[in-house]
Amino acid sequence: MTSYRLAVVGGGNMGAALVGGLLHAGWAPSDLAVVEVLPARAAQLRDLFPGVSVTDATPACRAALIAVKPYDVPTACAAAAAAGATRLLSIAAGIPLAVLQAAAGPNVVVVRSMPNTPALVGEGAAAIAGGATAGAGDLAWAEEILGSVGLVVRVPEHQLDAVTGLAGSGPAYVFLIAEALVDAGVLAGLSRADSEALTTQLLVGSAALLKERGDPARLRAQVTSPGGTTAAGLRVLEEHAVRSALLEAVMAATRRSVELGAH
Repeated sequence: MTSYRLAVVGGGNMGAALVGGLLHAGWAPSDLAVVEVLPARAAQLRDLFPGVSVTDATPACRAALIAVKPYDVPTACAAAAAAGATRLLSIAAGIPLAVLQAAAGPNVVVVRSMPNTPALVGEGAAAIAGGATAGAGDLAWAEEILGSVGLVVRVPEHQLDAVTGLAGSGPAYVFLIAEALVDAGVLAGLSRADSEALTTQLLVGSAALLKERGDPARLRAQVTSPGGTTAAGLRVLEEHAVRSALLEAVMAATRRSVELGAH
């Protein structure tokens, strides 16, 4: 009987993104199995990933990635453990390590993660926290999987709520800013098509510059000439407490993550 290197339990967008990332990183299709119970989605996955096994039940496997809805996580963990998995990596929001461990049993190492949606294009930001029995090798294993679609950092479990508030919810804040900038360009007289193109590229370019050089405060200062156009715009943003609003947004999302994890 084939025992897969990794079973991805849940073939939704994030599960599929990680399968694609692992294949791009050099994993063989025969290393992977995807568990997907919806026939239409299973057919899509077979077309997307030729050679990857797609099944409606967890096959024999050495490890599993849990990418199902939170209420299905305990069942998925138990099924993966029964199929032979000795390591589990969960990307399900709000499910604590204690719940993962209880469902998987004492002989399975569990790691919990909080990825974000830019993983869909290979530019994700994720954090991981290991269970009580997770060692350095187990965390490196989880990093290899998530690192195929972006950046990975290690944090203690209690900080995963802050990661959710910042990196998990953060794409929505950026998209809201992008919407506003597009509308502002139109208000200033640009066509919507031109405004959308310019806004997208300014975000892509600014992110690339920040990634290469770091220090956002210094980069902002470099753009801001005394008495110039940028200084005038920044003054309005500060008057409207945009910085404070972003701080409060991250804290509100963090608090909500704590609340959801308590239920």
